[in-house]
Amino acid sequence: MINYTIRKAQKEDIPAMFGLVKELAEYEKAPQEVVTSEEQMAEDGFGIDSIFRAFVAENTDTNEILGMALYYTAYSTWKGKIYFLDDIVVREQYRKYGIGRKLINEMIKEAYENNIPQIRWQVLDWNEPAIKFYESLGVFIDKEWYTCKMSRQNMQEYISKQ
Repeated sequence: MINYTIRKAQKEDIPAMFGLVKELAEYEKAPQEVVTSEEQMAEDGFGIDSIFRAFVAENTDTNEILGMALYYTAYSTWKGKIYFLDDIVVREQYRKYGIGRKLINEMIKEAYENNIPQIRWQVLDWNEPAIKFYESLGVFIDKEWYTCKMSRQNMQEYISKQ
């Protein structure tokens, strides 16, 4: 058994949160895609113009951060303000303790209390454990919409052609 609590993330949690980001990138076979840094994450989450919020799961015996749910407010012309869950990740050795469910529960409660009409997130089509977890929450997995991405290099190429 493990003793942990779910709480709002603090600036001091950034090194552990960044470690979780890198762990997730390894799991998703894309470590080279992580281009942010701890410093940038700290500024983006706790600076003057912070743009994300997060919940963390903290081991109450060791103070180790075991997982996080990182999200931000987005806007939908159809729904108004929505929460977009960018990442939910629990360290591999601590999965199956219900930590992910408790993290997402806190975010869902906050969204509901703030009258947010919708929460959105993405899941890779091959990530069966995550898909099963999300389905157990009763979510709708929309296979109709594609995700569009434009990298910095794509932006540069596009702009140079204008």
